[in-house]
Amino acid sequence: MAVHTEARKDRACLIVHGPDKPGIVAAVAALVTRNQGNIVTLDQYSTDPTGGDFFQRVEFIRPDLAVAMPEIEGDLAATLGPLGMQWTLTDLSVPKRMAIMASTSDHCLLELLWRHRRGELPVTIPMVISNHTNTAEDVRSFGIPFFHVPSAGPDKTAAEEEILRLLAGNVDFVVLARYMQIISADFLDRVGVPLINIHHSFLPAFIGAAPYRKAKERGVKLIGATAHYVTKDLDEGPIIEQDVARATHAHTAADLQARGAYVERAVLSRAVQWHAEDRVIRHGNQTIVF
Repeated sequence: MAVHTEARKDRACLIVHGPDKPGIVAAVAALVTRNQGNIVTLDQYSTDPTGGDFFQRVEFIRPDLAVAMPEIEGDLAATLGPLGMQWTLTDLSVPKRMAIMASTSDHCLLELLWRHRRGELPVTIPMVISNHTNTAEDVRSFGIPFFHVPSAGPDKTAAEEEILRLLAGNVDFVVLARYMQIISADFLDRVGVPLINIHHSFLPAFIGAAPYRKAKERGVKLIGATAHYVTKDLDEGPIIEQDVARATHAHTAADLQARGAYVERAVLSRAVQWHAEDRVIRHGNQTIVF
């Protein structure tokens, strides 16, 4: 189903999390009501109702939301602060700005561009950055600016500096659509926005080059993909989404790679959509996905 900005007009998303205690749900509902809002969806989760952590996602409609946002935010601070809760309030009619970083593989990149063009992802895409040029023509055919930032050799400092310059102030999150370069800790410290990565679920069993060949040699019966947030610990960030596909002895390494690419596209697209819709709450090295 296409996502139209008009359908999200005057629609807010409120994320609340903190120590679980009585009265949180009632306080949030009363706050929305007194600010002339109408709750349309509400999801919540507690790790333990007696002393655990509480998480809630609320969508509500409020006429003239943009004008009312400062007043609602003030009410949230006054209401939820004494309860020890953290919160974020977003206007869902304002799409998040998503940059994409890619290398030579194009399946995840083109999937995101296609879904964006169909209106299935509530984002804008200000740029695609790649350390190769083979996807430049395809990207520009979608009307998206393409930037080539080479990253040859062991020292990636200059490339990361240029990428940081391109991203600065222009994006709300970044998707690594099979960007085959290791992101440095310094880059993560300075980029200032979340990064989402996609990889085959063979990690850590099949680390390094030719994972599908190694999987074929081991006779795997499942292949899959994992989308996760990027942290300083390589491929160990909070997981957003995963999926698998069956494999048999008859599948060649090329067959496994093709099936893996299909799963990677679907998993990454779902993770991006959920993040763009504020459905993902990070909790330590885990996520709560509503």
